[in-house]
Amino acid sequence: MARYTDSVCKLCRREKQKLFLKGQKCFTEKCPIEVRNYPPGQHGLARRSKISEYGVQLREKQKIKRSYGLLETQFRNYFEKADKQKGRTGENLIKLLERRLDNVVFRLGFASSRKQSRQLIKHRHILVNGKLVDIPAYLLKAGDLIQVKEKSKKLDAIHNSLKRVKDNTYTWLTVDKATLSGTFVQVPERADVPLNANEQLVVELYSK
Repeated sequence: MARYTDSVCKLCRREKQKLFLKGQKCFTEKCPIEVRNYPPGQHGLARRSKISEYGVQLREKQKIKRSYGLLETQFRNYFEKADKQKGRTGENLIKLLERRLDNVVFRLGFASSRKQSRQLIKHRHILVNGKLVDIPAYLLKAGDLIQVKEKSKKLDAIHNSLKRVKDNTYTWLTVDKATLSGTFVQVPERADVPLNANEQLVVELYSK
């Protein structure tokens, strides 16, 4: 399967905002976006030309896609699924992405990035309703219980990540740091999701 292998910090700089792709580094002064908040490349600092309507829509799509760590085909599949559901397609898209297991493990604080979250899941450290799930794209349902496997509760990566998380600020999740478990209470409303992007522009882009 294809995957992105270049520096993920370049992706944040390209979108001119933190996408929180590098884990702990994103929360320190070493984050490249803090000192070089302009697109990467030889002419990144000089790019001041007016962006087209298509360009604006493309940037929003890339921002969302990269935030959740998806490739183009994966993202397009989610969009098509969202388009078939009732309601606003853009909001449906965000709700689907928030239901991904790798995203929820990250939101619970068990991983410092979605990339690290995917590693924990693929290495079989995560349980859903008491059963091992090693599929990062697994879609959670309201009431699902997410746990760190008993033998994995001493992993430094998990505890180092939890140190960064002070309180759970997500209304659709509950977390118990003592037992390293959490509950996906409900599918979040778009207004509750801390994602600085305009998903409606993605709908307009794919509608052309």
